[in-house]
Amino acid sequence: MKLFTDLYVELDQTNKTNEKVEAMRFYFERADPHDAAWALYFLSGRKPRQIVPSKKLREWSLELSGIPEWLFQESRDTVGDSAETIALLLPNVTEMDDTPLHTLVEDQLLPLRSSDDDTQKQAVTEAWSRMNYSQRLVYNKLITGAFRVGVSQLLVTRALSQLSELPTDVIAMRLMGEWTPSPEFFKQLLNPELDTDETPIARPFPFHLAHQADFPINDLGNISDWQAEWKWDGIRAQVIKRADEVFIWSRGEDLMTERFPEIEKAARELPNGTVIDGEILPWLDGRVLPFTELQKRIGRKNLSPKILSELPVILQTYDLLEYEGRDIRQLEFKTRREFLTDVMNTLPVDSQKVIFPTDKVEAASWEHLTEIREQSRSLGVEGFMLKERNSPYRVGRHRGDWWKWKIDPLTIDCVLIYAQKGSGKRSNLFTDYTFAVWKGDELVPFAKAYSGLTDAEIRKVDRFIRDNTVETFGPVRNVKPELVFELAFEAIQRSTRHKSGVAVRFPRISRWREDKSIKDADSLEIIHEMLDSLRPEPA
Repeated sequence: MKLFTDLYVELDQTNKTNEKVEAMRFYFERADPHDAAWALYFLSGRKPRQIVPSKKLREWSLELSGIPEWLFQESRDTVGDSAETIALLLPNVTEMDDTPLHTLVEDQLLPLRSSDDDTQKQAVTEAWSRMNYSQRLVYNKLITGAFRVGVSQLLVTRALSQLSELPTDVIAMRLMGEWTPSPEFFKQLLNPELDTDETPIARPFPFHLAHQADFPINDLGNISDWQAEWKWDGIRAQVIKRADEVFIWSRGEDLMTERFPEIEKAARELPNGTVIDGEILPWLDGRVLPFTELQKRIGRKNLSPKILSELPVILQTYDLLEYEGRDIRQLEFKTRREFLTDVMNTLPVDSQKVIFPTDKVEAASWEHLTEIREQSRSLGVEGFMLKERNSPYRVGRHRGDWWKWKIDPLTIDCVLIYAQKGSGKRSNLFTDYTFAVWKGDELVPFAKAYSGLTDAEIRKVDRFIRDNTVETFGPVRNVKPELVFELAFEAIQRSTRHKSGVAVRFPRISRWREDKSIKDADSLEIIHEMLDSLRPEPA
């Protein structure tokens, strides 16, 4: 626990990539393999679900510290994090707990989930009593399932690559899918003699990610060197068929096979030794449905015949990673697509209605492709994916091979009506905003947004909110309707859950319209006209 806490503190105190990689390499080099396996588990973004509710931790810390609850809430608002607030308020301890990390997790934390309140309280308070502030902070984050530290899996992979002298893509591959944090796993992960071709049948490949095109598209050179595909708004997935079994993985490494039975059934017709990369989409009557419709299926534990018929899904495929049991990621993209076509042609007709390749979009020039791109919203897509025809399938985000060329976002001018303090470093500032548009003579809530302003603008808006609060509802302030902002968002659809009757996707502040008064803000009528004009056409 001591070594892992030291690592957490070091990672938390630096923004320099090389320092973070070196800190992790130093830790993994010295840690016991069992501890290192659990550290890797947490650093790579995995975490057990909440073991003890935060409410209980707060109650026990109030009892130990002797402070009133109102003071805890004030402290929480100042600090911005409950786990840190508890760690700070408890009586100071100078010694550090020497319990190994794996012992803490496996023998002390995980068993608490099924324990009664008294057992939980005794175990937690005893752990707090032998830990200093930093260890308590890490402990609190682990027990609440809220452990995060500023490293990506790519940085973790780099650290392990430096330690083992194995290529980063080999480490990344071995880390994919489900694995148990054991000393055996950690030793195998770094073993240079392990046969990298012996891939467990369920293991996916690391995903290749694209960068947003932030330059004139003509800079990519000859258009014939690139393949354009529509950019769909769904769930990125890999579908695996090996040893007569099918596995469906999300980009976040969630195994989703049971959530999409129609895709699983179609994929059973694939040849063994096939791994497809594609996009799961809600699809009805030959056209894509909004992403929020897909979320209705994701959130259900049981998929009834009714929901399966009302919200069917398909897999639009765009790459082939394994062909006839062979890893083909290093082949050119154009060759992988040819093999993908061959594989798709082996499917029965019914399966081809569920799993099929995404269309290639042909254009004579970038200007011509730009004109075609204007059809995006009417088709229910976000723009284009541009892929260099000779590129391999890489690990992670690599600048130069794949680009997202998205259409400009939709925008609406809205009025700030509610505000709430942020979290973390912004816990002392009002940064979470609710915006409204006109419905006749009334302002009705339209969307929430948390990003888009500069630090200077945030401080200016924060001062306005404090000086112009009309009413307070717990942590939320109702403010004088005076400030107008332009909100940008990717998509819009009707919604019975919102007072405005519409819901937007990925709202953010694009600019502060200090040149406008609230009477210049947009109305629901304009928004509904926008919605009608954007209704997708049959594909």
